Amino acid sequence: MDTERRCARFSGIDAWEPQDALDAMIEAQLAAVAAVRAARGPIADAVAAMEARLGEQGRLIYAGAGTSGRLAVQDGAELMPTFNWPPERLLLFIAGGREALLQAVEGAEDEMTKAAELVGRHDVGPRDALIAVAASGTTPFTLACLREARRRGALTIGIANNRGTPILDEASHAIFLDTGPEPIAGSTRMNAGTAQRITLNLLSSLLMIRLGRVYRGLMVDVQASNAKLARRREAIVRELTGRSRPEVREALACADGSVKLAVLLLDGCDLEVARAVLDRAGGRLGAAIAALARANGS
Repeated sequence: MDTERRCARFSGIDAWEPQDALDAMIEAQLAAVAAVRAARGPIADAVAAMEARLGEQGRLIYAGAGTSGRLAVQDGAELMPTFNWPPERLLLFIAGGREALLQAVEGAEDEMTKAAELVGRHDVGPRDALIAVAASGTTPFTLACLREARRRGALTIGIANNRGTPILDEASHAIFLDTGPEPIAGSTRMNAGTAQRITLNLLSSLLMIRLGRVYRGLMVDVQASNAKLARRREAIVRELTGRSRPEVREALACADGSVKLAVLLLDGCDLEVARAVLDRAGGRLGAAIAALARANGS
């Protein structure tokens, strides 16, 4: 596999001056970014397929082991505070469970039976979309998750850094990241990991945009889980409405912290009408504002 090959370019890296080693590794990271750009077509296709499944009820599922699993879990966990993705519509499958987030769990990535049981226990099915990530493209745990999810009718997205591997061949949508050999042979936390992280970020961010959780480049579904995000939520409403801080705070309080509802309230809606219009618009703030404008004849 390319990710396991020793690269002649870096064969003497342990004897190089620190600045030279850093320059070479940065160069390799830039190549990883280029590998993601080359895969933008399959990434867009995967998002379109996920959007069709996840518009209303389906669950978004991440599966991986080791570095790939930790990157997948990180991406999924960030969707709740950033985009208010419902926790009941998110599943994070990592070989070895929670313990594997902080340390390697011996033999966990080889547990195919446990992986299939995990998918079955959560009743994964046709409404769901599973993203399976593995640099090798052959990791048994991840592959078993993908196979069982697909058998049950789920949409499957495979991300791997080696061409012609099972995770790519058997996924509904394959995303091949051609990062080649690593600066430190076999250390896929480097080029492969960088490309995976970017790809996961692009997949989830574009999906959230397509599902109406972004408006005018702002995260209008942000959840104020800390003081910084509370300030950001206020700033978003102020930017979208041009209203004063006291008015914004009052609207947010009436809207139970919902940026979208607060914007509609400040546009002259009462709360029940705002909820109904937003619901009919599928949660898309732009569509809700347009519907209100049409109803008011403006």
